[in-house]
Amino acid sequence: MNEDLVDRVRAATRGCTQTVSGRQHHSPAEVLEALAAACRELGIEEWDNYGERGPVARLESEVTGLLGTEAAAFFPSGVMAQQVALRIWCDRTGTRRVAMPDLSHLLVHELDGPRILHDLQVEHLTTGQKVATAENLAALPGHLAAVLVEVPLRDAGCLVPTYDELAALSAACRERDVRLHLDGARIWEAQPHLGRSLPDIAALADTTYVSFYKGLGGLAGAALAGPADVVEEARRWRRRMGGTIFRATPEAVAALVGLRDRLPLMADCVAWARSMAAALPPHITVQPPVPHTGTFRLYGAGDPDDVNARLLTDLEKHGLALTPPWFAASEPGRVVCELAVGADALGLDAVEVARQVGELVTAPATAGRTTAS
Repeated sequence: MNEDLVDRVRAATRGCTQTVSGRQHHSPAEVLEALAAACRELGIEEWDNYGERGPVARLESEVTGLLGTEAAAFFPSGVMAQQVALRIWCDRTGTRRVAMPDLSHLLVHELDGPRILHDLQVEHLTTGQKVATAENLAALPGHLAAVLVEVPLRDAGCLVPTYDELAALSAACRERDVRLHLDGARIWEAQPHLGRSLPDIAALADTTYVSFYKGLGGLAGAALAGPADVVEEARRWRRRMGGTIFRATPEAVAALVGLRDRLPLMADCVAWARSMAAALPPHITVQPPVPHTGTFRLYGAGDPDDVNARLLTDLEKHGLALTPPWFAASEPGRVVCELAVGADALGLDAVEVARQVGELVTAPATAGRTTAS
């Protein structure tokens, strides 16, 4: 696969004035100027100090209100927040055994950090592209400290269980005295599929992690929410692990803006994603077939270099970022990409975008095609 071509596609995407997936690129100066304006709009006149006071305290209060939990603590990264949550439950229950999907972010993307740093003994709650259920937990005998469920399961195309499935798993955990931790990095996007309020969803878990840049468009950062005593202990682990940085005001302000401006649009983004997926031609496969969130995967036949060459031509000609780069799928002769529909897509015609993506995967773009609007 031609990595230089992938880099050129990404560079051309940054120059686009419209985008289907993700968000339009802005320079650091533009982003920081917008944050300065947001400080004035939100009435923020005080810096935080090592994660206390100012916009960080305000952000933690907003998350607590949104999720209906007793408390929440800001973390510089979700990697740290989740490992802290599992460490606390292991220390409190006297076992290092935890269960999570084999596709969990902690196992796929964190360089074995949970085991190396915290001596966690990980059992696979599920394997492959499927959501976790109470039946999966029943298949794991013995004492467990915690179960981690990623909602949505990103590396499976952002699969989301039904609310009843998640509630049944929660009840099964409590029956066995196992703590349920919710990896809710993209819970904002999953809420429409679950069909219940954020407090209803968070109430099923003992602790919940949320991200401020996935979906919400923040700079960075996360929060761990749950009982007050657990969150207080998490703050101590945050300090031990170097996560109590001197200033987190820019990240907190960006998160507050995301909660104000982007969270109300999540359901619209999911609806747009479903409309676009339903309008795709038959040679494009969608995973899941009806997207559970605004993020999902597209599969088609072809060679990634051929598809990316056509995509690059299209980007440079029309200034509309239809898709991210395409990569070789696990099946020979197939290509895959991940779409993460953001608010920028809402001004585009979902059916027209689907038609253009269908052209992109199967044949060179025609000279006369029009841009979706």
